[in-house]
Amino acid sequence: MIRRASIPHTPVVIAVSVLSLLAVTACTGTPDVSVGAGATSASTARGGDVLTVLAAASLTDVFEQIATDFEADHDGVDVQFSFAASSAIVAQVNEGAPADVIALAGQGSLEPLEREHRKSEPVVFTTNSLQIAVPPDNPANISDLADLVGTDLILVVCEKEVPCGSAAQKLWEKNSLTPTIASYEKDVRATLTKVELGEADAGLVYRTDITEAGSRVLGIEIPAEQNVINSYPILTVSEAALAQAFVEEVLSERGQAHLGDAGFVSP
Repeated sequence: MIRRASIPHTPVVIAVSVLSLLAVTACTGTPDVSVGAGATSASTARGGDVLTVLAAASLTDVFEQIATDFEADHDGVDVQFSFAASSAIVAQVNEGAPADVIALAGQGSLEPLEREHRKSEPVVFTTNSLQIAVPPDNPANISDLADLVGTDLILVVCEKEVPCGSAAQKLWEKNSLTPTIASYEKDVRATLTKVELGEADAGLVYRTDITEAGSRVLGIEIPAEQNVINSYPILTVSEAALAQAFVEEVLSERGQAHLGDAGFVSP
């Protein structure tokens, strides 16, 4: 059974989350999961039947599909996810949070990950590009990047520290644009939600998020020569055999087919 959990943004919240988890496991009789040296493998700590995957928010839907296949092939295995900004994922792993696999948006996100947590070499498994999301009726009549420059426009983007925000900054620089940003959101899904709720005239997100949103938003294409491409690396952060097996599932023909259906592009 696939489960989701959100990733907090600060070490203090991380500590509270871990303490809460320990309290829950004490009530249910599940073995405790300790955080710290020697406890980075969630699978090992929980008896070998749980695989914990921390992944970029833009991978939410497609990774759950991949996990369904993985669980079907591995009887008794429970894949548990936390989806968040890649910077938050790396911070949690560096703090010692239990995890087996991490999948990030943007290779630059890997740089702060401490060497001791890198149990395998990172592999780029897919790429993604930016797209403009607007409400279905497109009230601001957005048709291209140039239309995003205007003081009357409510434009939302990801925080600069997260991959989709970093990509947005590169996009502005590449096209010599200086838009007025109404708000910076914690990750790409939060940015998209602002547009879905009609709280923004436009948002800069990944094309895959617009594909998943369907009729809830309208996507405005950004020409390839103007766009920015983000590569997605995946690696194991525990010694669990299941960790490498999940990476191989993502890289497999079946896993790549799910990614392609979601709008991702093979590297």
